[in-house]
Parts: sequence; structure tokens; C-alpha cells
Amino acid sequence: MIIKFTKEHEWIKLIDNIGIVGITSFAQAELGEIVFVELPDIGLRKKNGDEVAVIESVKAASEIYAPAAGEIVEVNESLIDNPQLINDDPINTGWMFKIQLDSVNDLDSLLNENEYEDFIKNDN
Repeated sequence: MIIKFTKEHEWIKLIDNIGIVGITSFAQAELGEIVFVELPDIGLRKKNGDEVAVIESVKAASEIYAPAAGEIVEVNESLIDNPQLINDDPINTGWMFKIQLDSVNDLDSLLNENEYEDFIKNDN
């Protein structure tokens, strides 16, 4: 399993050309309590960097971007009634959507875990 991170604070776990996407622990902590999630439609095609979803917290609304190009194949419907799952466990139960990647090479430009940790330390 490969996990990569974006500078917009999304993560993507790759399992058999399917990317599972959500926001990082850092992002959810910065946003505060998540109160609403707008998930994408299944079958939607997105390019790398396209807006895919929106999350709203008590502090702000944030767009979620596609970390790679592909087709949305599944969404985490549990978030509709329980968006706090993102706060509770952003990398496991708080995932947002799954995307069938057009090319795993899209992940080459993303950060590994150590690079992401350095990025958030130096960016704040």
C-alpha cells in the first residue's frame, strides 16, 4: 500500500489502482469540528487538481481536490449523517471517496509521509 499527500492537505492511499482519498489529521485539526460534507457523484471523471468535494466546519468551508486523474467509483456515505468521522479518524473511517486512477504516475509528484511532515512544519 502506498500513501501520498498533497500540499492542499489531502491524502491518497493506493490499493490496486484505486485511490482512497481524504484529508489529513493536520487539516481536520485546523478546520475544527466538521459539520457537513458534500461528496462527488459516482461516475464523475476528474482531472488532477479538480475540485471534487466540499467540507464545512464550524470555522470554514474547504474544497477537496483530486490528487490524481480518474473516475469516482465510491463515496463514503457514512459521512453524510456522521461528518465527524473525519475528525475522529481522518485516514481510516473518515475517507471521502475512491477514484479509479487513469495513471499511478500522477502520484509521483505527491509527497511521501516524511516530506509532508516537513512541509507542515515549515509551512506554519
